[in-house]
Amino acid sequence: MDAETLFKQKFHTAETPLKVYCPYRIAPVGAHSDYQHGLISGFAIDEGVTLAFLPTNDGTVKLYSANFEGAAEFSAYELAQRSYDWGDFAKAAFVSVKRKHRVEMGMIGVIHGSLPVGGLSSSAAVLISYICAICKINGIQLTRPELVELALYAEHDYLEMNVGKMDQSCEVYSKKDHLLFLDTLTDEYKLIPQSEKMPPYAFAVIFSGKERKLANTAFNSRVDEAKAASFALRAFAGIPYGSFKDSYMRDVPKEIFDEYKSKIPPAWRRRAEHFYGEFSRVQRGAKAWENGDIAEFGRIMFESGHSSIYNWETGSPELKTLYEIMLKCDGIYGGRFSGAGFNGSSVALVDPAKQDDVAAFLKEQYLAVYPQYQDDFSVRFVHTANGVEL
Repeated sequence: MDAETLFKQKFHTAETPLKVYCPYRIAPVGAHSDYQHGLISGFAIDEGVTLAFLPTNDGTVKLYSANFEGAAEFSAYELAQRSYDWGDFAKAAFVSVKRKHRVEMGMIGVIHGSLPVGGLSSSAAVLISYICAICKINGIQLTRPELVELALYAEHDYLEMNVGKMDQSCEVYSKKDHLLFLDTLTDEYKLIPQSEKMPPYAFAVIFSGKERKLANTAFNSRVDEAKAASFALRAFAGIPYGSFKDSYMRDVPKEIFDEYKSKIPPAWRRRAEHFYGEFSRVQRGAKAWENGDIAEFGRIMFESGHSSIYNWETGSPELKTLYEIMLKCDGIYGGRFSGAGFNGSSVALVDPAKQDDVAAFLKEQYLAVYPQYQDDFSVRFVHTANGVEL
Protein backbone atom coordinates (compact mmCIF):
# COMPACT_ATOMS: atom_id res chain seq x y z
CA MET A 1 0.00 0.00 0.00
CA ASP A 2 1.41 3.40 -0.96
CA ALA A 3 2.02 6.17 1.59
CA GLU A 4 -0.95 8.35 0.58
CA THR A 5 -3.47 5.50 0.69
CA LEU A 6 -2.20 4.31 4.05
CA PHE A 7 -2.24 7.89 5.37
CA LYS A 8 -5.92 8.29 4.56
CA GLN A 9 -6.65 4.92 6.14
CA LYS A 10 -4.69 5.50 9.34
CA PHE A 11 -5.96 9.03 9.93
CA HIS A 12 -9.51 8.45 8.67
CA THR A 13 -9.45 11.36 6.27
CA ALA A 14 -10.15 12.02 2.62
CA GLU A 15 -7.82 15.01 2.63
CA THR A 16 -4.89 14.68 0.25
CA PRO A 17 -1.63 14.83 2.21
CA LEU A 18 1.54 16.65 1.30
CA LYS A 19 4.37 14.40 0.14
CA VAL A 20 8.13 14.35 0.02
CA TYR A 21 10.26 11.71 -1.66
CA CYS A 22 13.91 10.85 -1.17
CA PRO A 23 15.71 8.28 -3.32
CA TYR A 24 17.89 5.49 -2.02
CA ARG A 25 21.53 5.43 -3.01
CA ILE A 26 24.10 2.96 -4.24
CA ALA A 27 27.84 3.47 -3.81
CA PRO A 28 29.82 1.35 -6.26
CA VAL A 29 33.25 2.40 -4.95
CA GLY A 30 34.37 4.28 -1.84
CA ALA A 31 33.00 2.08 0.93
CA HIS A 32 33.92 2.91 4.54
CA SER A 33 35.81 6.01 3.43
CA ASP A 34 33.52 8.91 4.27
CA TYR A 35 33.96 8.60 8.03
CA GLN A 36 37.73 8.75 7.41
CA HIS A 37 37.44 11.92 5.26
CA GLY A 38 38.17 9.98 2.08
CA LEU A 39 36.80 10.04 -1.46
CA ILE A 40 33.47 8.48 -2.35
CA SER A 41 31.38 7.90 -5.46
CA GLY A 42 27.72 7.09 -5.85
CA PHE A 43 24.32 7.42 -7.45
CA ALA A 44 20.77 8.05 -6.36
CA ILE A 45 18.39 5.41 -7.75
CA ASP A 46 14.78 5.33 -8.90
CA GLU A 47 13.51 3.68 -5.70
CA GLY A 48 13.17 5.39 -2.36
CA VAL A 49 11.19 6.66 0.60
CA THR A 50 7.90 8.58 0.44
CA LEU A 51 6.49 10.50 3.39
CA ALA A 52 2.82 11.52 3.23
CA PHE A 53 2.01 14.11 5.89
CA LEU A 54 -0.03 17.08 7.10
CA PRO A 55 0.94 19.73 9.66
CA THR A 56 -0.46 19.98 13.18
CA ASN A 57 -0.82 23.33 14.90
CA ASP A 58 -0.18 22.11 18.45
CA GLY A 59 3.20 20.43 17.85
CA THR A 60 1.75 16.92 17.97
CA VAL A 61 3.69 14.34 15.99
CA LYS A 62 2.08 11.01 15.15
CA LEU A 63 3.58 8.75 12.53
CA TYR A 64 3.03 5.30 11.08
CA SER A 65 5.33 3.20 8.91
CA ALA A 66 4.26 1.01 6.03
CA ASN A 67 7.29 -1.18 6.75
CA PHE A 68 7.25 -1.49 10.54
CA GLU A 69 4.60 -1.99 13.18
CA GLY A 70 3.37 0.49 15.76
CA ALA A 71 3.18 4.26 15.87
CA ALA A 72 5.59 7.02 16.87
CA GLU A 73 4.05 9.76 19.01
CA PHE A 74 5.75 12.74 20.66
CA SER A 75 5.68 16.55 20.79
CA ALA A 76 7.76 18.65 18.45
CA TYR A 77 8.19 21.12 21.30
CA GLU A 78 9.94 18.72 23.65
CA LEU A 79 13.18 16.77 23.55
CA ALA A 80 11.72 13.33 22.95
CA GLN A 81 13.50 10.41 24.58
CA ARG A 82 14.75 7.66 22.32
CA SER A 83 12.64 4.52 22.15
CA TYR A 84 15.20 2.56 20.07
CA ASP A 85 12.81 1.77 17.25
CA TRP A 86 11.95 3.24 13.86
CA GLY A 87 10.30 6.28 15.47
CA ASP A 88 13.69 7.54 16.64
CA PHE A 89 14.42 8.74 13.11
CA ALA A 90 11.61 11.28 13.28
CA LYS A 91 12.77 12.42 16.71
CA ALA A 92 16.31 12.80 15.37
CA ALA A 93 15.06 14.91 12.48
CA PHE A 94 13.16 17.28 14.76
CA VAL A 95 16.13 17.59 17.14
CA SER A 96 18.47 18.37 14.24
CA VAL A 97 16.25 21.00 12.62
CA LYS A 98 15.47 22.67 15.96
CA ARG A 99 19.19 23.21 16.61
CA LYS A 100 19.21 25.96 14.00
CA HIS A 101 15.59 26.83 13.19
CA ARG A 102 12.34 27.66 14.92
CA VAL A 103 9.85 24.80 14.70
CA GLU A 104 6.22 25.58 15.52
CA MET A 105 4.34 22.89 13.59
CA GLY A 106 4.21 19.17 14.23
CA MET A 107 2.88 16.60 11.78
CA ILE A 108 0.89 13.47 11.24
CA GLY A 109 2.20 11.16 8.58
CA VAL A 110 2.97 7.79 7.06
CA ILE A 111 6.38 6.81 5.75
CA HIS A 112 6.87 4.12 3.12
CA GLY A 113 10.03 2.56 1.71
CA SER A 114 9.81 0.91 -1.69
CA LEU A 115 12.56 -1.70 -1.12
CA PRO A 116 13.56 -3.93 1.81
CA VAL A 117 15.77 -2.37 4.47
CA GLY A 118 19.49 -2.91 4.14
CA GLY A 119 22.42 -1.40 2.30
CA LEU A 120 20.72 1.33 0.26
CA SER A 121 20.88 3.95 2.99
CA SER A 122 17.22 3.86 3.82
CA SER A 123 18.16 5.44 7.16
CA ALA A 124 19.50 8.59 5.49
CA ALA A 125 16.55 8.65 3.06
CA VAL A 126 14.10 8.48 5.97
CA LEU A 127 15.90 11.25 7.85
CA ILE A 128 16.07 13.47 4.77
CA SER A 129 12.35 12.90 4.14
CA TYR A 130 11.46 13.92 7.69
CA ILE A 131 13.75 16.96 7.61
CA CYS A 132 12.31 18.13 4.28
CA ALA A 133 8.76 17.74 5.63
CA ILE A 134 9.56 19.61 8.86
CA CYS A 135 11.08 22.45 6.87
CA LYS A 136 8.19 22.53 4.41
CA ILE A 137 5.49 22.94 7.07
CA ASN A 138 7.55 25.43 9.07
CA GLY A 139 8.56 27.65 6.15
CA ILE A 140 12.28 26.83 6.42
CA GLN A 141 14.42 27.08 3.29
CA LEU A 142 17.50 24.86 3.14
CA THR A 143 20.42 24.66 0.75
CA ARG A 144 21.62 21.22 -0.26
CA PRO A 145 24.76 21.42 1.93
CA GLU A 146 22.57 22.45 4.88
CA LEU A 147 20.30 19.46 4.30
CA VAL A 148 23.28 17.10 4.26
CA GLU A 149 24.58 18.63 7.51
CA LEU A 150 21.21 18.32 9.28
CA ALA A 151 20.77 14.70 8.22
CA LEU A 152 24.33 13.85 9.23
CA TYR A 153 23.86 15.41 12.68
CA ALA A 154 20.62 13.47 13.19
CA GLU A 155 22.25 10.11 12.46
CA HIS A 156 25.71 10.72 13.89
CA ASP A 157 24.91 12.71 17.03
CA TYR A 158 21.34 11.78 17.98
CA LEU A 159 21.24 8.17 16.74
CA GLU A 160 24.92 7.69 17.67
CA MET A 161 26.11 5.90 14.55
CA ASN A 162 29.66 6.62 13.36
CA VAL A 163 28.50 7.38 9.83
CA GLY A 164 30.04 9.83 7.39
CA LYS A 165 28.35 11.94 4.76
CA MET A 166 28.37 9.58 1.77
CA ASP A 167 24.76 8.44 2.13
CA GLN A 168 23.25 11.88 2.58
CA SER A 169 25.39 13.36 -0.19
CA CYS A 170 24.39 10.72 -2.75
CA GLU A 171 20.71 11.22 -1.96
CA VAL A 172 20.93 15.02 -2.06
CA TYR A 173 23.49 15.92 -4.76
CA SER A 174 23.06 13.15 -7.34
CA LYS A 175 21.90 13.68 -10.91
CA LYS A 176 20.47 11.07 -13.27
CA ASP A 177 23.10 9.48 -15.55
CA HIS A 178 25.93 11.16 -13.61
CA LEU A 179 28.42 9.70 -11.14
CA LEU A 180 28.81 11.71 -7.95
CA PHE A 181 32.49 12.13 -7.03
CA LEU A 182 32.88 13.69 -3.58
CA ASP A 183 35.84 14.60 -1.41
CA THR A 184 34.41 14.27 2.10
CA LEU A 185 37.27 16.29 3.61
CA THR A 186 36.61 19.46 1.61
CA ASP A 187 32.99 18.76 0.55
CA GLU A 188 34.00 19.53 -3.03
CA TYR A 189 32.14 17.39 -5.52
CA LYS A 190 31.51 16.97 -9.20
CA LEU A 191 28.87 15.17 -11.21
CA ILE A 192 30.57 13.21 -13.97
CA PRO A 193 28.25 12.73 -16.95
CA GLN A 194 27.75 9.34 -18.50
CA SER A 195 30.04 8.95 -21.51
CA GLU A 196 28.51 8.65 -24.96
CA LYS A 197 30.62 5.50 -25.27
CA MET A 198 28.97 3.87 -22.25
CA PRO A 199 26.98 0.78 -23.28
CA PRO A 200 23.51 0.17 -21.80
CA TYR A 201 23.58 -0.84 -18.15
CA ALA A 202 21.39 -1.31 -15.10
CA PHE A 203 22.03 -1.95 -11.44
CA ALA A 204 20.73 -5.05 -9.71
CA VAL A 205 19.83 -4.69 -6.05
CA ILE A 206 20.05 -8.18 -4.58
CA PHE A 207 18.34 -8.54 -1.23
CA SER A 208 19.82 -11.40 0.76
CA GLY A 209 16.64 -12.03 2.70
CA LYS A 210 18.18 -10.94 5.99
CA GLU A 211 17.53 -7.31 6.87
CA ARG A 212 20.39 -5.13 7.96
CA LYS A 213 20.65 -3.49 11.35
CA LEU A 214 23.80 -1.61 12.34
CA ALA A 215 22.98 -1.65 16.03
CA ASN A 216 24.72 -4.50 17.86
CA THR A 217 27.16 -5.09 14.97
CA ALA A 218 30.88 -4.38 14.64
CA PHE A 219 30.19 -1.27 12.54
CA ASN A 220 31.31 1.26 15.16
CA SER A 221 34.28 -0.93 16.11
CA ARG A 222 35.59 -0.89 12.55
CA VAL A 223 35.40 2.90 12.50
CA ASP A 224 37.25 3.12 15.81
CA GLU A 225 39.96 0.74 14.57
CA ALA A 226 40.64 3.01 11.59
CA LYS A 227 40.76 6.00 13.92
CA ALA A 228 43.18 4.12 16.16
CA ALA A 229 45.42 3.39 13.17
CA SER A 230 45.51 7.07 12.27
CA PHE A 231 46.16 8.10 15.87
CA ALA A 232 49.01 5.63 16.35
CA LEU A 233 50.68 6.24 12.99
CA ARG A 234 50.85 9.97 13.63
CA ALA A 235 52.31 9.34 17.07
CA PHE A 236 55.03 7.06 15.65
CA ALA A 237 55.83 9.64 12.96
CA GLY A 238 55.97 12.54 15.40
CA ILE A 239 52.98 14.25 13.78
CA PRO A 240 50.66 16.18 16.17
CA TYR A 241 47.71 13.90 16.77
CA GLY A 242 45.20 15.90 18.81
CA SER A 243 42.17 14.05 20.16
CA PHE A 244 41.19 10.50 19.25
CA LYS A 245 37.69 11.67 18.33
CA ASP A 246 39.11 13.91 15.60
CA SER A 247 41.55 11.36 14.21
CA TYR A 248 41.04 10.24 10.58
CA MET A 249 43.00 8.16 8.10
CA ARG A 250 43.01 11.11 5.67
CA ASP A 251 45.36 12.83 8.15
CA VAL A 252 48.08 10.24 7.50
CA PRO A 253 50.06 10.39 4.23
CA LYS A 254 50.47 7.00 2.57
CA GLU A 255 54.26 7.25 2.94
CA ILE A 256 53.89 7.48 6.73
CA PHE A 257 51.71 4.38 6.73
CA ASP A 258 54.23 2.47 4.60
CA GLU A 259 57.04 3.41 7.00
CA TYR A 260 55.31 2.62 10.29
CA LYS A 261 52.64 0.03 9.43
CA SER A 262 54.61 -2.79 11.03
CA LYS A 263 54.25 -1.07 14.41
CA ILE A 264 50.45 -1.14 14.55
CA PRO A 265 48.21 -4.18 15.18
CA PRO A 266 47.35 -6.27 12.11
CA ALA A 267 43.63 -5.40 12.30
CA TRP A 268 44.35 -1.67 12.34
CA ARG A 269 46.76 -2.16 9.44
CA ARG A 270 44.08 -3.84 7.36
CA ARG A 271 41.63 -0.99 8.03
CA ALA A 272 44.25 1.45 6.77
CA GLU A 273 45.02 -0.68 3.71
CA HIS A 274 41.33 -0.55 2.82
CA PHE A 275 41.22 3.23 3.15
CA TYR A 276 44.22 3.84 0.88
CA GLY A 277 42.99 1.26 -1.62
CA GLU A 278 39.53 2.82 -1.81
CA PHE A 279 41.04 6.28 -2.24
CA SER A 280 42.79 5.04 -5.38
CA ARG A 281 39.81 2.99 -6.57
CA VAL A 282 37.44 5.97 -6.42
CA GLN A 283 39.81 7.95 -8.62
CA ARG A 284 40.25 5.08 -11.06
CA GLY A 285 36.51 4.41 -11.09
CA ALA A 286 35.73 8.03 -11.89
CA LYS A 287 38.14 7.89 -14.83
CA ALA A 288 36.61 4.64 -16.12
CA TRP A 289 33.10 6.12 -15.86
CA GLU A 290 34.20 9.27 -17.66
CA ASN A 291 35.70 7.17 -20.46
CA GLY A 292 32.67 4.89 -20.76
CA ASP A 293 34.77 1.85 -19.82
CA ILE A 294 32.07 -0.20 -18.12
CA ALA A 295 34.21 -3.34 -17.89
CA GLU A 296 36.93 -1.49 -15.96
CA PHE A 297 34.36 0.22 -13.74
CA GLY A 298 32.92 -3.19 -12.92
CA ARG A 299 36.34 -4.66 -12.13
CA ILE A 300 36.97 -1.82 -9.70
CA MET A 301 33.63 -2.53 -8.00
CA PHE A 302 34.72 -6.14 -7.50
CA GLU A 303 38.07 -4.95 -6.10
CA SER A 304 36.25 -2.72 -3.66
CA GLY A 305 34.06 -5.61 -2.57
CA HIS A 306 37.10 -7.84 -2.01
CA SER A 307 38.82 -5.21 0.14
CA SER A 308 35.68 -4.62 2.18
CA ILE A 309 35.59 -8.33 3.00
CA TYR A 310 39.28 -8.98 3.64
CA ASN A 311 40.70 -5.62 4.76
CA TRP A 312 37.74 -3.90 6.39
CA GLU A 313 36.58 -7.36 7.48
CA THR A 314 32.88 -6.94 7.17
CA GLY A 315 30.19 -8.81 5.32
CA SER A 316 27.72 -11.33 6.66
CA PRO A 317 28.06 -14.96 5.49
CA GLU A 318 25.06 -14.36 3.21
CA LEU A 319 26.60 -11.30 1.53
CA LYS A 320 29.99 -12.98 1.16
CA THR A 321 28.25 -15.84 -0.61
CA LEU A 322 26.48 -13.40 -2.93
CA TYR A 323 29.82 -11.77 -3.72
CA GLU A 324 31.33 -15.10 -4.79
CA ILE A 325 28.25 -15.87 -6.89
CA MET A 326 28.42 -12.49 -8.63
CA LEU A 327 32.06 -13.11 -9.57
CA LYS A 328 31.06 -16.07 -11.71
CA CYS A 329 27.80 -14.70 -13.13
CA ASP A 330 27.72 -13.93 -16.86
CA GLY A 331 26.19 -10.50 -17.42
CA ILE A 332 27.55 -8.90 -14.26
CA TYR A 333 30.35 -6.38 -14.85
CA GLY A 334 31.03 -5.83 -11.16
CA GLY A 335 29.46 -5.99 -7.75
CA ARG A 336 29.84 -5.74 -4.00
CA PHE A 337 27.65 -5.70 -0.95
CA SER A 338 25.89 -2.41 -0.55
CA GLY A 339 26.48 -0.33 2.54
CA ALA A 340 28.17 -1.53 5.71
CA GLY A 341 27.85 -5.23 4.87
CA PHE A 342 26.00 -6.34 7.99
CA ASN A 343 23.28 -8.24 6.14
CA GLY A 344 20.92 -6.46 3.74
CA SER A 345 21.70 -6.04 0.05
CA SER A 346 24.35 -6.41 -2.59
CA VAL A 347 24.52 -4.34 -5.75
CA ALA A 348 25.74 -5.35 -9.20
CA LEU A 349 26.37 -3.49 -12.44
CA VAL A 350 24.73 -5.58 -15.15
CA ASP A 351 24.15 -5.87 -18.87
CA PRO A 352 20.39 -5.25 -19.20
CA ALA A 353 20.19 -7.64 -22.16
CA LYS A 354 21.09 -10.43 -19.75
CA GLN A 355 19.24 -9.29 -16.64
CA ASP A 356 16.68 -12.10 -16.65
CA ASP A 357 19.44 -14.70 -16.81
CA VAL A 358 21.37 -12.83 -14.13
CA ALA A 359 18.37 -12.83 -11.77
CA ALA A 360 17.72 -16.53 -12.36
CA PHE A 361 21.37 -17.48 -11.82
CA LEU A 362 21.67 -15.46 -8.60
CA LYS A 363 18.50 -16.93 -7.18
CA GLU A 364 19.38 -20.52 -8.05
CA GLN A 365 22.93 -20.32 -6.70
CA TYR A 366 22.09 -18.38 -3.54
CA LEU A 367 19.08 -20.44 -2.49
CA ALA A 368 21.08 -23.61 -2.98
CA VAL A 369 23.17 -22.38 -0.03
CA TYR A 370 20.46 -20.55 1.93
CA PRO A 371 17.10 -22.20 1.18
CA GLN A 372 15.60 -20.60 4.30
CA TYR A 373 15.44 -17.28 2.42
CA GLN A 374 13.24 -18.63 -0.37
CA ASP A 375 10.38 -16.25 0.49
CA ASP A 376 12.50 -13.15 1.09
CA PHE A 377 15.32 -13.26 -1.45
CA SER A 378 14.76 -10.85 -4.34
CA VAL A 379 16.52 -9.16 -7.25
CA ARG A 380 15.34 -5.72 -8.37
CA PHE A 381 16.76 -3.79 -11.30
CA VAL A 382 17.14 -0.05 -10.81
CA HIS A 383 18.54 2.96 -12.63
CA THR A 384 20.24 6.20 -11.67
CA ALA A 385 18.03 9.13 -10.64
CA ASN A 386 18.11 12.71 -9.43
CA GLY A 387 18.61 13.48 -5.75
CA VAL A 388 15.86 14.77 -3.47
CA GLU A 389 13.90 17.80 -4.63
CA LEU A 390 14.10 20.87 -2.41
